[in-house]
Amino acid sequence: MKKTQNRKKGKRAADELLPEYRFDYSKAKPNRFAASMSAGTMAVVLEPDVAAVFNSSKAVNAFLRSVISAMPESHPPKRGLTRR
Repeated sequence: MKKTQNRKKGKRAADELLPEYRFDYSKAKPNRFAASMSAGTMAVVLEPDVAAVFNSSKAVNAFLRSVISAMPESHPPKRGLTRR
């Protein structure tokens, strides 16, 4: 009698994405940080080397405001006035 090999399906790598995921949204929890963000607030993710320079969001905002004030004002081109 001939023995047959049981071929196992190839295992997926742990970091490989599956073609489809099914999430159970009934187990989802509300965002506990949402209440602390006021309307109009935008979250921006800084790269680690940039974040290491600043110790708070106030420091980041102060620096960005100083850069914005140092930028030359740009005026949008006026439409309808073409000179030849």
